[in-house]
Amino acid sequence: MTPVAPGGRKVAILGIAIASIGVAAAGLMLQPASGARPDPQFVTAAPRALNSTAVKPASELSDAFIAVSEAVTPAVVRIEAEHTEGSDRDSWFSRSLPQFFAQGDTAPPTLEVSGGSGFIVSANGYILTNYHVVENAQRITVALADKRVFHAELIGADPSTDIAVIRIDAENLPAAALGDSDLTRVGEWVLAIGNPGFDKSQLDFTVTSGIISAKGRPLDVLDPDARGYAIEDFIQTDAVINPGNSGGPLVDIHGRVIGINTAIATSTGYNQGYGFAIPMNLVQRVMRDLIEHGYVRRALLGVKIAEVTPEDAEVYGLPRIAGVVVEDYDQNSPATAAGLRRADVIVAVDGTAVESVNQLQRLIAVHDPGETVSLSVIRFGRRLVVPVQLAQADGTAVKGPGPPVTMPDGLGIELEDLEADGPRGIGTRKPAGVYVSRVIAGSAADRKDIQPGLRVISVNQRNVSNAREARRAIDAVRPGGIVSLLLEDAEGTFIANVRIPA
Repeated sequence: MTPVAPGGRKVAILGIAIASIGVAAAGLMLQPASGARPDPQFVTAAPRALNSTAVKPASELSDAFIAVSEAVTPAVVRIEAEHTEGSDRDSWFSRSLPQFFAQGDTAPPTLEVSGGSGFIVSANGYILTNYHVVENAQRITVALADKRVFHAELIGADPSTDIAVIRIDAENLPAAALGDSDLTRVGEWVLAIGNPGFDKSQLDFTVTSGIISAKGRPLDVLDPDARGYAIEDFIQTDAVINPGNSGGPLVDIHGRVIGINTAIATSTGYNQGYGFAIPMNLVQRVMRDLIEHGYVRRALLGVKIAEVTPEDAEVYGLPRIAGVVVEDYDQNSPATAAGLRRADVIVAVDGTAVESVNQLQRLIAVHDPGETVSLSVIRFGRRLVVPVQLAQADGTAVKGPGPPVTMPDGLGIELEDLEADGPRGIGTRKPAGVYVSRVIAGSAADRKDIQPGLRVISVNQRNVSNAREARRAIDAVRPGGIVSLLLEDAEGTFIANVRIPA
């Protein structure tokens, strides 16, 4: 069930987008219909150009948006993840494909295909995205801005932060520049960039603008099985983020990625001005561990903490209502060894002011186990500086993949011979030949929109006269290769070039 945010808005992890395009026109002069006399009220003087000095700031901002879009968009990818039926995912996040039965009374597995975005962070193929985009995927496919398509390997994923790293086998790729999310400020301009999905109904690259609306937002949307280590300290923005933009970059006005677009607060399933991104400083820390170790080495302070209330501020002698109260601790924790006590209020980490529980969790999480942090603490009105050497928490396991997916063949189609005037026709009558009798949901053929009832004229430029001959030609193509089919429907012939999955 999707959590409900204050005010009745649902907080939604983002999936495949179904977008619409709005076109606005401004400054159009109304013209009379042909042969009609012009109405005096619609006759206007020629428009006067605006003063260039007056519009210069807006023009410069527009130029900046264009420059950022052109610089970052080549590094943004779209991701398709294939899952077996029953993976625990938001129902609107994935498009659930119907089940098609093979010959006999057995059924092939139903596939669920979900989409999202990602962005390239290294020239040799490392890509950042959300964990929920690739969760439980049997196969991950990545499409680049230049329309090349690759199969991707999952390098590592962290449910507690909703971050995943995948990699494709490619070189000399355009990589996005990574920024410092701690330096961002509420009110500054940002761009959200995404690549919603493979489906024909989806739009390719989308760029929207807005501002940073808030920082340090908790949403309670991350994996509930993350063993209590979930870190939710989101950047909030009003830049439009819709389903399918999950995993895409949130970029500052200098073209530097400051976060990963992850969730929206909504009552409709679509953007209502509340978008959320994971801060890039946390992302980089997690990414480094996933690439180097395959899992996240979680730094541990070892305290149970709570937000400061107005009453706490009065009792503990705080100068303002901010910080985090230490409620309890493990006897063997780093906090205990450093001398922290119950009712201590942590107000800063290494000089950075602490406003909330989520912020403290993030400030600790960006450190490696074994590092020492300097905590500024107020103990009943007295300010102390307590150095703490962080320990390593137990790692959080990534949910494993489901059962392997099998298909009747690499394309996912069944063929049959049909005599002339057969009972099933594209029109009222069918010529003799080879026909597609069944298409497996989620298969390569299904995603190329190949439908049952199509006549197969040739395979890889060779005419075929029966199903056995066509099958032999298809089976001769190795995984990763392309089968070129000349097909016929009621409107004529067309070519479908389909890559057999590796």
